[in-house]
Amino acid sequence: MMFVGLVAVVAAGGVLADYWSAHPAGITPEFVGRDTCAQCHQQELAAFTGSDHDKAMDVATETTVLGDFNDVTFEHDGLTNRLYRDGDRFMVHTEGEDGTMQEFEVKYVFGVYPLQQFMVEFDRDQDTDDCEIARLQVLRISWDSRDNRWFYLRPPDVDDKLAADDPLHWTGIAQRWQTMCADCHSTNLKRNFDPVTATYHTTFSEIDVSCEACHGPGSLHVELANESSLFWDRRYGYGLAKLKGDDAEPQLQTCAPCHSRRSVIEGDFQPGPNYCDHYRLETLGESTYFPDGQIKDEVYVYGSFIQSKMYHKGIRCTDCHDPHSLKLKHPGNETCTSCHQHAAGKYDVPSHHHHAPGSEGAKCVNCHMPHTTYMEIDPRRDHSLRIPRPDLSVQLGTPNACSHCHVKDQLAKIQPERRDDFAAMEYSQWLQAADQDGSEELGQDGQTLDELIEQTDRWCDEACDRWYGADRQRPEHFAEILVPLRRGEPGAATDALEKLSIQDERFPAIARATTLEELARRPVPGLTTVAAQLAKDPLEEPLVRAAAAGALATATPGTAKSKLLPMLQDESRLVRTSAARALLSSGAFNELSSSERTRLEGALREVHEELMQASDRSGAHMSWAMMLEQLGRFGEAIESYQTAIRVEPKTTGPRSNLANLLEQLAPRVSPQEREALQNRASKLRQQELPLMARDAKLAPNLAEIQYRYGLALYLDGQNDEALAQLEKAQELEPENPQFATAVKLLREKMDEAP
Repeated sequence: MMFVGLVAVVAAGGVLADYWSAHPAGITPEFVGRDTCAQCHQQELAAFTGSDHDKAMDVATETTVLGDFNDVTFEHDGLTNRLYRDGDRFMVHTEGEDGTMQEFEVKYVFGVYPLQQFMVEFDRDQDTDDCEIARLQVLRISWDSRDNRWFYLRPPDVDDKLAADDPLHWTGIAQRWQTMCADCHSTNLKRNFDPVTATYHTTFSEIDVSCEACHGPGSLHVELANESSLFWDRRYGYGLAKLKGDDAEPQLQTCAPCHSRRSVIEGDFQPGPNYCDHYRLETLGESTYFPDGQIKDEVYVYGSFIQSKMYHKGIRCTDCHDPHSLKLKHPGNETCTSCHQHAAGKYDVPSHHHHAPGSEGAKCVNCHMPHTTYMEIDPRRDHSLRIPRPDLSVQLGTPNACSHCHVKDQLAKIQPERRDDFAAMEYSQWLQAADQDGSEELGQDGQTLDELIEQTDRWCDEACDRWYGADRQRPEHFAEILVPLRRGEPGAATDALEKLSIQDERFPAIARATTLEELARRPVPGLTTVAAQLAKDPLEEPLVRAAAAGALATATPGTAKSKLLPMLQDESRLVRTSAARALLSSGAFNELSSSERTRLEGALREVHEELMQASDRSGAHMSWAMMLEQLGRFGEAIESYQTAIRVEPKTTGPRSNLANLLEQLAPRVSPQEREALQNRASKLRQQELPLMARDAKLAPNLAEIQYRYGLALYLDGQNDEALAQLEKAQELEPENPQFATAVKLLREKMDEAP
C-alpha cells in the first residue's frame, strides 16, 4: 500500500509539474497559414470555404472571375469600355489616369456577392519583389453577381463624369486598394509604403481573410498542440486569442477592426479585447449617422451595434452568425425567436407586428434592423437593433423603420412626371433627396418632399398609438439630447451635461463621446468639470475618456495642464494620444515647463506613429507638419509639407501651408535668403491655385472650400475673382461671421483702390 501511495504521490507531482511548467514570456507567434490549421480543423475549414471571408480577394483566374470578359462593351459617361480576354489575361480597355483610353490587365478580383470588383496594378518595377504588390487601383466598372451584368459604381452624390485627375476617378487615391480596402480583405497585411519614392511594396501572409485574421498567428498553438503535455500552457493558454467565454468583448473587439468605421492608431493589432489601443472609432458624425445613431453612410456595423440593448446585455456576433461560414444560424425570424421565445408566439405573431404573416412587415429585421443600400446594389442592415420610433421622427426628424416601407404610400400624391423617379428609390434615397432639397414641391397639391415624409411619419406614429395604446414603449433616447444641442436650443447644453452620467443603452458610450465633441465646439459652463470627471473615471469607456480629453482642450490653461498631463500616461493608447493632441492645441501648451514638454513630446511620438499609419495620404504628413510648427521644429515641418506634396501631388493644402510657413520664416533670415523664401512661397501658391479651382468646382456647395479658394485668389492679386468666390461662400453660409468679414474688407479695399 505504501508503494501504491508513493506512486500516486509521484504521479500527482508529475501532473502538477506538467501543469506548472510554461513556455517563457515574450514569445511572438508567427503566421502558419490555413493549410496548417486544416490538419486538425476540417469541419471549420469546410464551413469557411466559399464564405465571403474566403473570397474577400483573389488572383484573377478562370475560376475566380465572375464578370463577362467575352469581348463585350460597356458604356458610361460617354465612354465605350471593352472587356475581353487576351489568352489567360483579363483585359479592360478604359480611360487611364492621363484621360486617354488604354489597355489594362485585371490582376486581382475583390469580393464576390452581391458585386465583384476588379483591380489593376500600377508602378511595378524591377525593385518590386515577386512576393510584393505595387499600387493597386480598383476599377469602378463592376460586376453585379446577382443579376449578372456590368454596372458603373458611381461615388455617392456624383452624377457627372469624373475627370481623370479627380481623386474619385478609378485611378485616384480614393480607389486605391492599399489606402481604402487592403487591411480588411487580406491576412497579416503590411502596406509597406515608402514616402520617399511614393511606392508600395505590400505583402500579406494570405490573400483573403483566413483563419489567423480572427484567431491570431498560429505557430505557438501548433507547437502546444503537438506537445505531450496534459494541459495547455499556463501562461499562453492554447496559444490563440480567447474568443469564447463569459465576456463578449474579446470576440466583439476582434471583429470590430474590419466591421467599424475607424482610423488606425497602431498597426500591429492582435485579436482580443484591445481595440482602443489600435483604432480610433468614428463617433456619430452628421455625415455618417443620423442624429439618433441610425446608419447614414457606410459604418460597417460595430458603431451601430454598441448602441444596442443587445450589446449591453452581452450578446455577441456569433449568437446570430456562424463564425466560419458567416451565414445566419437560423432562417428568417428564427434568428431572433431562437432567443426571444418567452411565452409561445409572443413576437412572431400579428398581435406584435400587426402585419400579415409572411409579409415583409412581419419580418423582425425589417422593423428592428432596416437596411440601406450602399455600392448601388449592396443592402446592409442597421445593427443598432432598435424598436421603431416614428414619434422621434415627428419630434426630431430622424428616420424610422415604419416610414422605411410606408413612405411609398405617398407616391399617389407626387406629380405624375416625377412619380416613377421616387418609385424606384428606397427610403434612404428619399431622405437623401430631402437633405439636398426638401423644399422642392413634388406633390400634386404643392406639398414639398419634407412635408410628404413628415406626413408618413405622423401616420406611422398614429398607427403605433392605435396598436399599442398605453403599453407603447417610448424609452428615453440620446437623440432627444443630441438634436436640440446641434440646433442650439436654449438649455440643451445643460441637459446634455446632466445626461453624460448615464452609462447604459439609453446613452451608450459612442453617443456620450459624440455629445462631448459637440459640447466642445461651443462655450458651455460646467463642461470642464464634467469632462475632468469622465476623463479620470476608471470605469468609463476609453472612447468617452478620449473625447473628454478633447473637451479639456477648451479649459483654462491651468486646468487643461493639470487634467491633461496625467492622461499622457494612461493605460489606453487612444486616451494617451487624444490627451497629447488636446494639450498641444490648448492654451496650456505655452505654459509647459521643459520637463513637461519632454513628457508631451514622448506622447506625441505615438501621435506621429498614428498619423504615419496613413503615410500614403497627404493629410497625414500635413497634420504632423502643423504639429511640428507649433513645437517650433520648423525644419522638420518643411520636410513634412514637402512629403505631403510628394505623396499626393494633386492634393490642395500642403502648398498653401508651406507657403505660409516660409513667409513667416522670411523675416528671420538674411535678405538674400528672404527673397528666395518669398519666391518659393509665391511659386507654391501659383501651383495651388488650379488645384483649389478644381476643388471649388467639384464641391460647389461647400462654403469652406469656396472661401479658401477666394482667399487664394486674393493673395494672387485677382480681387474681382476673389470677391466672387467669397460672396459665394457667404451665400452658402450667411451666418458665418468670418465669411461676412472677408467680403466686407475686400469690398472696402477695392473701393479705396485708385
